Amino acid sequence: MKVFIGGFPKHRWYHNWLFEKFGYENKQKVYVKIDKYDTWNMDTTLAHIVIPMLKQLRDEKNGNPIVDMEDRPDHLIGTIPKVYNVDEFHLEAWDWVLGEMIFAFESKHDNWEEQFQSGEHDIDWTPREDGMTELVNGPNHTFEVDLEGLEAYQKRINNGFRLFGKYYEGLWD
Repeated sequence: MKVFIGGFPKHRWYHNWLFEKFGYENKQKVYVKIDKYDTWNMDTTLAHIVIPMLKQLRDEKNGNPIVDMEDRPDHLIGTIPKVYNVDEFHLEAWDWVLGEMIFAFESKHDNWEEQFQSGEHDIDWTPREDGMTELVNGPNHTFEVDLEGLEAYQKRINNGFRLFGKYYEGLWD
């Protein structure tokens, strides 16, 4: 993948005249070349781009969109009436949303499932009477998976991607 995105062009009074006279448009220069392997794991490829952008937005933001109450954790539910559009947790709620988005995208680069696994595999293929084989746990099989922890972690990842989609148009500075 090769990407070049130039800065936003400055608009001057004479640009309107140039466009009318010569068809010149003062547009941002953008070049994107996608290789075949970029779409193999496109979710992971995009995460490499999205993570630093989200972190920069979090660190240098100048504005915050309104985060719906149903998207906030309990400790960020405000008490100011809805007619004011913002509450005392307006800024903290957007920081939390950005944090959840970053968490979700960073999870694309980690083998996060491993933290919920323990023990060792001891598995044998045992022949059956019908000529087939059967997978049987051996005497030293101690492998376990914390399914509750795994599910809770996956829900948090899913929520981060849901928030990314919902507040996509709020990703500006």
